[in-house]
Amino acid sequence: MSNTLPDLPCYLNGEFTTLPHAKVSVMDRGFIFGDGVYEVVPVYSGRPFRFAEHMARLDRSLGELRMTNPMPHAQWRALVDRLIADYARSVGRVGAETDQLVYIQVTRGVAMRDHVMPADIAPTVFAMSNAMKAPSAAEREQGVACVTADDFRWEKAHIKAVSLLGAVFARQISADVGATETVMFRDGYLSEGAACNIWVVKDGTVMGPPRDHLVLEGIRYGLIESLCRDAGIPFELRRISRDEVLAADELLLSSATKEVLAITRLDGRPVGNGVPGPICQKLHAGYQRAKQESTS
Repeated sequence: MSNTLPDLPCYLNGEFTTLPHAKVSVMDRGFIFGDGVYEVVPVYSGRPFRFAEHMARLDRSLGELRMTNPMPHAQWRALVDRLIADYARSVGRVGAETDQLVYIQVTRGVAMRDHVMPADIAPTVFAMSNAMKAPSAAEREQGVACVTADDFRWEKAHIKAVSLLGAVFARQISADVGATETVMFRDGYLSEGAACNIWVVKDGTVMGPPRDHLVLEGIRYGLIESLCRDAGIPFELRRISRDEVLAADELLLSSATKEVLAITRLDGRPVGNGVPGPICQKLHAGYQRAKQESTS
């Protein structure tokens, strides 16, 4: 079988190369155990968006795995800037013309297979950049359909770990029926989507699940709160029941790729009026301003 990986630039353990030539050991604990963490940094007009927040979350995730960050933040920034420029050149464009996603992964490293965390091994550090796949104009105008499911993942969802099989299964539930995302509930309360955060709008207030170990605190958590404050929209984090979600005036999802997107159908039924509502429109407009300010 031929290698179908695109010849795109990447970084692996101190060297810049391309995806077909980047190789890791079969004994890497990321491969054997999913023992590692990752970040996905959106890039607009050639500049990383909310880079400091992504680095802070990388530090938190590594700390939960009893690992230290293998690079200072300034070195990560230089690496990311290099990948952004290399990717732009590889597709025949200058950096300022490309919106990208930079993927960063750090695993514990290479050791003989043992469940106990080995001490004093070098981490495996990998990063790459790729094109950003933004929502279509139709998805922006009409919203998207989602489905619900029980949250069957582990109880350390606050770690952005590479062991994503639970999220893969959850996302496949929606993919199997042509939906955009799976909205998950744990013990009858909203947790998050398979690959995004979920927001409930009721009576003009934006609500989300609390920051705890059951939810990955997306970078957009702080951004949505800031956008709500700027727009004069009440914002609240608390446990949200399934009944409240089903009775929402608006439902939103947020992620690095989706930004802020309206959920207009859930389990085949319309959400609110069945079209993107005024809160979604205000937050999306605020998001675009934040992107513009970050690149100006």
